[in-house]
Amino acid sequence: MSSTLVLRFADVGVATYASLRVVGAPDRTVTWVVHEPIVLAALDELQAALPDPAGSETLGEALERALTRGPFATALGELTLAYMLGVLLIAEPAWQLFSECLADPRPVLFVSPSARLARIPWGLLALPRSGPSPEELLAARTAAVTFKGTRAASIPWQLADIESVTDSCRLMEMVDVVMAVPPNIVHAPRTPTRWHERCDAPALLVIDPRVPGQRPDSPLGSVLGRPSSESPLCQHFERVAAHRPVLPHVGSAVELFRRSDADRGWLAALLGLAPSRMLFVGHASAADRAHGYADRAALHLACSAAADGAAEPVGDHRPLLASDLMTAQLPLPPRVALLACGSGGDYQFDEATGLVAAMVLCGSELVTATLWSLPTTAGYRRFTARAEDPMAQIVVAVDDAHEAPDAVLAVNRWQREQMRRWRGGDTSTSPLYWAALVTFAVDGAR
Repeated sequence: MSSTLVLRFADVGVATYASLRVVGAPDRTVTWVVHEPIVLAALDELQAALPDPAGSETLGEALERALTRGPFATALGELTLAYMLGVLLIAEPAWQLFSECLADPRPVLFVSPSARLARIPWGLLALPRSGPSPEELLAARTAAVTFKGTRAASIPWQLADIESVTDSCRLMEMVDVVMAVPPNIVHAPRTPTRWHERCDAPALLVIDPRVPGQRPDSPLGSVLGRPSSESPLCQHFERVAAHRPVLPHVGSAVELFRRSDADRGWLAALLGLAPSRMLFVGHASAADRAHGYADRAALHLACSAAADGAAEPVGDHRPLLASDLMTAQLPLPPRVALLACGSGGDYQFDEATGLVAAMVLCGSELVTATLWSLPTTAGYRRFTARAEDPMAQIVVAVDDAHEAPDAVLAVNRWQREQMRRWRGGDTSTSPLYWAALVTFAVDGAR
């Protein structure tokens, strides 16, 4: 029987308070404080790695930076970022507690981040051997607080030989990482469905729906590219359909892709057939973190502007908001995968009622989502000039994981495999994909 740990962060004023505890052993709890300049330094380092525009960047410029020049473009850059985050966000006594809990099977770590730390890829963090001294960190954060405001601390890193400060052991190698569902959702009225009751039912596959009025190469265009019966991804879904019934009913797997009828009415009708799980691959829009609410996060189905919903139309299309899903109380299956831009961003808001929350409130007990935008197949190939298709690889991996008896373990295992290949020099396994995955679980679901 594996042990369970809980890592929790809370933003209180200008500081973020953290705790790590072992469930059933309160005497082993570790607490620490991450001061605002340190939090800002960590976020600056992460932002440089992500394909999200910063400042005046366009979407294309941000994607080019992330794929070719950012920390996730090389194994050395990624390890350096993982080390920095490991030093800045996890206190030395907490790393020691993780080490003391090493076991087979791995412990399970439930992470409950604060709004500021909502997009940190916790499994990526590297165990540090050494780092800046407490005195150096204190001086750095003190210098970052001025009369004009607080800025990111300028940390005196010693990175000339990264292997001398970390052996590159990652948190995901020490524990299986799970995101805790936000407390306001856990305690809300809901009627969950159970995997063991539904596992033999058909799988609902919503694959790259065609958004009305959008060209294939537009921001809401195709995620996976032109469908082909010869593609590895299409052949994967042929095997899935041969193994179990799938929804919608199709003659061949290629008919699952780029459907123009996959709107909210179509989705509601298929959910009414009580599928075992749902895989959505497509576009999502995060809510505006500065002025919005989490329930303004949206999925982009094949809905026309005439569809009912609270979202403003985008040309000929009306997005499906998280609030629409919660209002309609659609019966979601026990397992849901949302491979869409920033679909796992609920924790960025004080009232965490985003897409993940909508799935849980409508019945799901396990939701796999992404922390940031995944480069489309076309975008990846454009800026890397490589023939691989990591977007297709992550779709296959998550689809397989959600068929496994223990989906949390299966997702974590795939991430570890990808990370080790990347660490070993396989540049086709970009951390922009595998590090983005997070799985939220409630009621002990695995």
